[in-house]
Amino acid sequence: MNTPQNSSLGREVSYPSQYDPGLLFPIPRAAARAEIDIDEAALPFVGHDRWHAFELGWLDLRGKPQVAVATVQVPCTSPRLIESKSFKLYLNSLNSARFDGAESLRLCIAKDLSACAGAPVQVAFGLPPLRESPLGESIDGLDVDIDCYGPPHAEYLSADATDLVEETLVSALMKSNCPVTGQPDWATVSVRYHGPRIDRAGLLRYVVSYREHAEFHEQCVERIFNEVSQRCMPQWLEVEARYTRRGGLDINPWRASPGVASPAAIYREQRQ
Repeated sequence: MNTPQNSSLGREVSYPSQYDPGLLFPIPRAAARAEIDIDEAALPFVGHDRWHAFELGWLDLRGKPQVAVATVQVPCTSPRLIESKSFKLYLNSLNSARFDGAESLRLCIAKDLSACAGAPVQVAFGLPPLRESPLGESIDGLDVDIDCYGPPHAEYLSADATDLVEETLVSALMKSNCPVTGQPDWATVSVRYHGPRIDRAGLLRYVVSYREHAEFHEQCVERIFNEVSQRCMPQWLEVEARYTRRGGLDINPWRASPGVASPAAIYREQRQ
């Protein structure tokens, strides 16, 4: 069964000694989406899960080690997400494999990840540069009392229907936990929208209420998108969470209203 409990998460595993695409562990998206009333057949958003891989190595045909970094993009329309620890183990399995050049390796990775996700996955060598200026306006300095750290409280979200705005609100206080190991996942989350002005204090309390919530990164972002959409009724919305690195990988799930252009992979957050 493709559940987190049947993956390598939370288990002691041997370092792979040879190339093995079977290490990749897919998790169906449908179950988590059904929990928040998202219809797989009529997704209310577009989006992708963008990974940055910092630890990628292989051997050339003469046995000389090669290294690179990579950007990987999985469409949110894929029926399955790729579990992160299995992704790391898969990349490790490439360390002793021989390839006839970087392009041969890139095509191999794209083929394996696409088979795991069930949809075409884009792979490019290189990483976007670090971003020096804020993505939007931070709400972290608000003077608010907070006493709820989970589960997520959608009732904190509200908006003023008499005041229409377009803005990007950012919080670096996003934290959730792995649903299997309980390990913390840290992120900077941005909410860009056009519509009734969102109450910032309520949004900050809502973000912090994920602090003890156990859910995969991709699922958290879809939950945020869904609940902000329902509670605040924006004309359009995009939500992105830029998670910090673990095991040489970071992930950046992005979900947006249909018609909103996909952001280019042009930067990373300082914490990444």
